[in-house]
Amino acid sequence: MKPRTFGRARVVALFLIAALVASCGTLPRVGPNKREIYAGSVQQQGDAFVVAANDRVTRATAVQPALGFTEDFKNAGILQSDIIRPGDTLGLTIWENVDDGLLAGEATNQTILEEVQVDGAGFIFVPYAGRIRAAGNTPEAIRRIITGKLEEQTPDPQVEVRRLAGDGSTVSLVGSVGAQGVYPIERPSRTLSGMLASAGGVTIDPEIAQITVIRGDQRSKVWFQDLYKYPEFDIALRGGDRILVEEDTRAFTALGATGAQARLPFASPTISAVEAIAQVGGLQTASADPTGVFILRNEPAEIANQVLGRDDLVGAQRMVYVLDLTQPNGMFVARDFAVRDDDTLYVTEAPFAQWSKVISALTGTLGTVGSLATAADTLSGS
Repeated sequence: MKPRTFGRARVVALFLIAALVASCGTLPRVGPNKREIYAGSVQQQGDAFVVAANDRVTRATAVQPALGFTEDFKNAGILQSDIIRPGDTLGLTIWENVDDGLLAGEATNQTILEEVQVDGAGFIFVPYAGRIRAAGNTPEAIRRIITGKLEEQTPDPQVEVRRLAGDGSTVSLVGSVGAQGVYPIERPSRTLSGMLASAGGVTIDPEIAQITVIRGDQRSKVWFQDLYKYPEFDIALRGGDRILVEEDTRAFTALGATGAQARLPFASPTISAVEAIAQVGGLQTASADPTGVFILRNEPAEIANQVLGRDDLVGAQRMVYVLDLTQPNGMFVARDFAVRDDDTLYVTEAPFAQWSKVISALTGTLGTVGSLATAADTLSGS
């Protein structure tokens, strides 16, 4: 019985090996291989242009979104924030040099008038000083007017006038700032950088922070760091401005034989292919093919025409850029090749990786067959 059982086991093993070898194309893998990607090129009746990246291609595709304020924003002059306007809200503090003054009680010589609104005609009302013209005056001028009115009735009054947040020359700050809210345009905060400082600064990584200013029906955006790099971007503010601080929303997707397969945000305003690979943990040393690093994107027609040396393409084109890291200039090209929003970084597996899977599968199968044969022999001998 034993020779016959062993013969049957050998036949079964041979059938299993043949089946595995025949189905090598369906072994688990991370995605298409390099040959299959090239097969989908326009040159082979596919629908994507496959282009080897070089210095010329790198220069043609190095297009990043330019952020910066428009001329209307940059040319707006500094607002004279000391001038009070209708709708502004003031805070007044009055000290009297007597124990029982006009406004203060017996226990204190200080009176605080919070949130005194400048009416539509430009006036405020102060007890014992009457109706005071505020609009068109500075806080200092209003202080002198109130002091002059009160000193006729109480000795040596001291007056402080403060502008508070209100409906006048104020801006609103929302998003990733230290303290969101409505802020008055005052002398230290008449420009964008000063106003951001008044709100506690940005609370996200400054390298990926974007500042959007909305003024009426106009909207403009700038990188936070450019406020300090380019003085012309530190624009003067206007009443009613809305300021939004948010993270850069651009991202790329990494797939294939990389350290991580995920959608990742940009870590800086510009990211090269080398930086993108590093951001996902590099290539998988056991399986990645350094000659098969691909960047897939929908390229605008004007850039696609420039890359391909044509002028007849219309609309966005599917482009596949090939980076060969084994070439003498390959790492330099990858270092200079700019990754853009919604790009897909794909790394193919090396050919030996599939052979390793086949061998592993065959080895595991032969081991299983051997175990079954041994078990059959044991049972038949019992």
